[in-house]
Amino acid sequence: MATRIDELFDRIATLERELESEVNRARQDWRYRVEAGRVRFERDVRAVHRRLKHGIWRFLGESSLSSLVTAPVVYSLVVPIALLDLWITVYQAVCFRAYGIARVKRSSYIVIDRQHLAYLNAIEKLNCVYCGYANGVFAYVRDVAGRTEQYWCPIRHARAVRGPHPHYRHFIDYGDAEGYRKRWLPLRNELKGR
Repeated sequence: MATRIDELFDRIATLERELESEVNRARQDWRYRVEAGRVRFERDVRAVHRRLKHGIWRFLGESSLSSLVTAPVVYSLVVPIALLDLWITVYQAVCFRAYGIARVKRSSYIVIDRQHLAYLNAIEKLNCVYCGYANGVFAYVRDVAGRTEQYWCPIRHARAVRGPHPHYRHFIDYGDAEGYRKRWLPLRNELKGR
């Protein structure tokens, strides 16, 4: 039985599809296309981008002291993030294979492409690589954790969850004991076809 919560999750899914459509339309506005995984800007757009590039010294001169001082702390997170990336990849290779869960495609989440923008200097490009990697790893981990949660405990929480993972929308309402007994195994089996 569909609840109001299920209806809202369906509306969110519809909005996400609309958002993807708008992102695709923005490609036309900014005059680029993606071919074989590479972004291609029109020639005159690339020329404008090069003219708008700020040199490294200008960039550093316009940076706040707090940004310059905290940058090493920010970049120090690359080590634990890389370890998390490695460990979650090993985790799903072992556990998902054992449980028969379809594996999460890492490359769908870790998107590193902004360093090709001609209007960014070397430091800005490095920052973009770092952010693309870090946020991609976190999204990848979130999907692996979401599939794990769907496999072991697909029950919505009693309290509202801020920004739940995509699998959460299919979970069973908190307190629905009968629904849990009926839907637990089908929710597990759903993971095999993904």
